[in-house]
Amino acid sequence: MTTTSGPPARSGPADPADPADPAPRATDPDDAEGTSVPSPEGAPDLCDQAQDLAESGHLKRAAKLYQRAVSANPPPRVQARALLGLAVVQDQRGDPAASREAARRALATGDTRYAPRAAYHLALSLEQEGAHGEAVRVWHRLLDLGGPAYTAVARYGLAREAELRGEEDEAEEHWEAALELPPADAAISRLHAATVVEAAGDLAGRLLERGRPDAAAVAVERGLSVGDDPGLRMLRAATHLERAIADVGSVVGAGPTEGEAGTRPRPRTSGAAVELLAGLLSLRGEPDVAERVWRLGLDNRDRDTADAVRARLRSPFAQESPEDGGEQPEPWWEVYLEEAVATSSAPALAGELFAVITQMHALLAVPVVEGESRPAALRAAMETALRTPSELVWGSSVHADFRRRLSAAMGEDVLPEQWPDGG
Repeated sequence: MTTTSGPPARSGPADPADPADPAPRATDPDDAEGTSVPSPEGAPDLCDQAQDLAESGHLKRAAKLYQRAVSANPPPRVQARALLGLAVVQDQRGDPAASREAARRALATGDTRYAPRAAYHLALSLEQEGAHGEAVRVWHRLLDLGGPAYTAVARYGLAREAELRGEEDEAEEHWEAALELPPADAAISRLHAATVVEAAGDLAGRLLERGRPDAAAVAVERGLSVGDDPGLRMLRAATHLERAIADVGSVVGAGPTEGEAGTRPRPRTSGAAVELLAGLLSLRGEPDVAERVWRLGLDNRDRDTADAVRARLRSPFAQESPEDGGEQPEPWWEVYLEEAVATSSAPALAGELFAVITQMHALLAVPVVEGESRPAALRAAMETALRTPSELVWGSSVHADFRRRLSAAMGEDVLPEQWPDGG
């Protein structure tokens, strides 16, 4: 869980453990803790030591020192610091209830430096716990504490809570406030900039899911104006993708309306639009929708348009050159390639083909490596290799193609009816 923002609070160096050794060092509270209550003046040093221990991973010891600092009843600023440190350490120790209690007490101090950080920590913890009602109250309390950075933080939290309740109008008001930037001539703090970047990405993602790419693009640009973030750049690309899908989709769906017979796109334009739209939909992770786009294009009642779509679908295919210079029949595999392109399953088809080639190679290579010379064994190996594709969708087509070629060469069909699996 993200706890507090900004650098850890420190009030100054700890007292030396040995008068002869002026170097400050963290002490074990089991050694330092005695029967006497620590003085208020010593509380800042206890906080320093606790922070050193926490940063070194000694969370239990750090918690004890923060608790001692709290028990010293120091001035409000130090008390708030000790309680905030205790809240963070208890959260890291896996005790969220104790963490939230310490954060509530730190917030109650009203300290201008540590109370806002405590509110931030507490509200996030409550959100994770599912205590959304109290989280909303803490976010509003953080608004009252002032400052543009924590105002943005609080508005972002309130926007999330409103979204969770389904209050889109209220959420929109909070989103707008969270993304509000200071005047151009005013500096923006690191916390404020980080909040705007995170909130912009969150909002843009939600808007894209709702089919509002233009609004998402505005949110993305707001975030990028204060920080160059890879996630925001990806979201900006996603908004461009959605806009492209909308533009190209309007071309694919264009047709003559009454009194406007000249608005139908030309066949070549339609073919290119279908190819581009299907590709964009596949890129968006919707191969089923992309397939429907191809199917609709191929089934277009305008024959020229359907031919243009098919030409686009087949444009990446390798062309087989006629051996005799005459007209060559369509290769048996093109129907499967066409299906693979339309369904975005070309990698799966390629994997199938490579697996079959590897298996056939292994079946034929073994007798060669072993020096097999028995005709029956060699024939059995070849027959097994020949039947390897039979179980696949395209297996019968490759067998049928060989039958056709052999029949054309010999002038008749000489193969058994169930060849190669049955004879």
